[in-house]
Amino acid sequence: MEIVVNLDVVMAMRKVSSKELAKEIGITEANLSLLKRGKVKGVRFETLAQICNYLDCQPGDILEFKP
Repeated sequence: MEIVVNLDVVMAMRKVSSKELAKEIGITEANLSLLKRGKVKGVRFETLAQICNYLDCQPGDILEFKP
């Protein structure tokens, strides 16, 4: 079982750069990169909400459960 992070796909569909998104949601590009690669142990709901708000998407568009 794993959680797959599709943030890079959603960002590409919206034509949003990592630099732009990181600046808008108030995190570093390094932390955004770790999140995009699924190398984090957790993500704050507040951060997830900011990402979804900026990208006009739902959490399920970014995170996917694979059994």
